[in-house]
Amino acid sequence: MCIVRTTISLDDQLARQVRREAAATGVSVSAFIARILDDALKRRGAAESPKPFRLIAVGASGRQPGIDLDRPRAIEIADDEARFGHRRS
Repeated sequence: MCIVRTTISLDDQLARQVRREAAATGVSVSAFIARILDDALKRRGAAESPKPFRLIAVGASGRQPGIDLDRPRAIEIADDEARFGHRRS
């Protein structure tokens, strides 16, 4: 692992809060900032690229024809129409 030294500018209030949090967790300011940045970047990366999945339908009939699973509201409407009769305008 290569350590890169850099300088950042923080306003006084944020710098005090960072020093206080670092001291409370028992780590240096540098280690605290590195951990916070690492966590934020990991969360951001996870939020941007969800893993694709494949729906596997179980049962004899499988997925019903004409049902678009990317449109859940349409599924609810179709279910309501089947249960309660035709949709009223």
